[in-house]
Amino acid sequence: MEKIKIAIAGLGNCASSLLQGIEYYKGKSSSDAVGLMHWNIGGHTPSDIEVVAAFDIDRRKVGKEVNEAIFAPPNCTSVFCGNLPKTGIKVQMGKVLDGFSEHMKEYEDKYTFLLSEEKEPTRDEIVKLLDDSGAEMLLNYLPVGSEDAARFYAECALESGIGFINNMPVFIASDPEWARKFKEKNLPLIGDDIKAQLGATITHRTLADLFTKRGVKIEKTYQLNTGGNTDFLNMLNRNRLASKKESKTEAVQSILDTRLDPENIHIGPSDYVPWQKDNKVCFIRMEGKLFGDIPMNLELRLSVEDSPNSAGVAIDAIRCSKLALTRGKGGVLFSPSAYFMKHPPKQFSDDLAYKMTEEFIAGQDIEGDVADSSYKDDRARKDSKEFIVR
Repeated sequence: MEKIKIAIAGLGNCASSLLQGIEYYKGKSSSDAVGLMHWNIGGHTPSDIEVVAAFDIDRRKVGKEVNEAIFAPPNCTSVFCGNLPKTGIKVQMGKVLDGFSEHMKEYEDKYTFLLSEEKEPTRDEIVKLLDDSGAEMLLNYLPVGSEDAARFYAECALESGIGFINNMPVFIASDPEWARKFKEKNLPLIGDDIKAQLGATITHRTLADLFTKRGVKIEKTYQLNTGGNTDFLNMLNRNRLASKKESKTEAVQSILDTRLDPENIHIGPSDYVPWQKDNKVCFIRMEGKLFGDIPMNLELRLSVEDSPNSAGVAIDAIRCSKLALTRGKGGVLFSPSAYFMKHPPKQFSDDLAYKMTEEFIAGQDIEGDVADSSYKDDRARKDSKEFIVR
């Protein structure tokens, strides 16, 4: 198969895990490819993905070979495939804007960014780099709170005529104006805010759905997360958290038959613990009422390596975006967005989103019908063996 050519904005831990994974699964087959939701999508396996352009603002990464830069500080994720071949693709200086939080300068260099002194490129220069690279889509891995920078790169993707996968919580796909722009140019858009393979959000959603199915009334819940990577360090600036908290909270609220009052649901990052590095620890508590209004509660502790937990999902999102490009389908990809992202334009339960995504992969033209439907409308059918949204 021909390669799927991607560009990446932000060479942090998530990009490191993604690139390691592309190499790790080379030479494997569907029978020994542990950790993937799909081995083959549209004829493409993970190793068919190729990075052709990359942007960052850290001086320890800019100018370096991509496969070397992903191991440079402050990246601290697990190295499960460290001997990556040279590709000749250099990390280009990106646009800073609000992609860097000033409070991070207060921490030791090994934990924080060291801003590159290279001149920032203009939008036209980045668009030209994307054009010259032959990239088919741009992945956004910028830090939480990078509202202006995320929109800047989305605009670059539009001008370059390529797809956009928004892996962070700035609302692009779920913003009707941005959705319209990508639809008008017939470019695929997946977003917003990537949902880990088996992380805090998907676990919390599954438990909330289980409570509802079993007739338990949820009255209060929280989700607290700690970690030691630069994502958690960045989020110590609470002013950068508005969209992140909204994204994670809505992912759980959307599952409930009756939404909880804001004071009864708290979901968001809790604190930065440097020695945890890329390990994320999640604490979930749920309180409810059983038969006869008898109270119950559930507490759960989940520990995962944060960045590899998202990489397999990103690999599927990339291949679904390629399917759309091949089929000439542009605009928001509602089914993959609902399955892969925390804050998609249309929320569905995860089992329903899974079925819709399988139909999308199989080539069934359901996206228009999905765009006109909603989770509440289709709740009664979400457990059926065959999902038909039409």
